[in-house]
Amino acid sequence: MSAHTPPPTDPQALAEAAAAAMWARDHACQALGMRLEAIGPGRAVMSMTVRPDMVNGHAMCHGGLIFTLADSAFAYACNSHNHNTVASACHIDFLAPARAGDVLEAEAVERSLSGRTGVYDITVRVRGGRTVALFRGKSYRLSGEVIAGLEQAAAARGAAT
Repeated sequence: MSAHTPPPTDPQALAEAAAAAMWARDHACQALGMRLEAIGPGRAVMSMTVRPDMVNGHAMCHGGLIFTLADSAFAYACNSHNHNTVASACHIDFLAPARAGDVLEAEAVERSLSGRTGVYDITVRVRGGRTVALFRGKSYRLSGEVIAGLEQAAAARGAAT
């Protein structure tokens, strides 16, 4: 964000800007070949193709990688308001296996946001098909912003009008 670019005030634009800032620093998701397919206030969709090196001894996608995809969608959804937010707890239920070559999609939806805490449900599916896992994450907001200084800039702009 340059000094000449006003900070986004539209919730969708803010979610997109926060996601872009996070993605630029998110080497884990990039290394796993994840893609951010959609972002909005309190929601995100991420995808990942199951590579042969992601398959366990049962010829299924390793559960930890399915968890990582769900957790990543959760992270983008709960940081979409530009507040530094982390997981405080989460739970996953594995429902069906994923195999090498499957494209997994994790859809995160904000269910509750109150004060510093939130609750998010994430559904992981094989693209166009069956549900692989259900994940519920609880978030906790820390101090600071994903894009530092946006709230201060918006407040200053509001005071100037």
